[in-house]
Amino acid sequence: MQNQDQEFLEYVVKMLVDNPSDVKVARQVDEMGVLLTLDVNPADMGKVIGRSGNTAKAIRILLRVVGMKNNARVNLKINEPAGGTRPMGPREESSMGDSGGAGIPSSSQGAASRSVDEALEDLRL
Repeated sequence: MQNQDQEFLEYVVKMLVDNPSDVKVARQVDEMGVLLTLDVNPADMGKVIGRSGNTAKAIRILLRVVGMKNNARVNLKINEPAGGTRPMGPREESSMGDSGGAGIPSSSQGAASRSVDEALEDLRL
């Protein structure tokens, strides 16, 4: 029962990637909630992140719903593989700790988070 969020994440990510055997999910619980840390093959990073971070954002939304069902706050951290070629700008460095940001500029994140909040409100009974 406790690891449903971890099993769900593994299942979803393994269905997305070309190298499912390289998918590893670590689960850590503390006073802030549950932190799932995802490691994938470097060749599969683009599939997990998606265009403009949309796939990662969708996975995070689904994990929040799973967490709500189990009365837990679930956050996702996607580990960048060693030797990554993506340059880190000042904006991205400041948002690294934010589990919901995924390096997305705040102007585009505002509209998306409003619609996410509206969707979560619809789910609450």
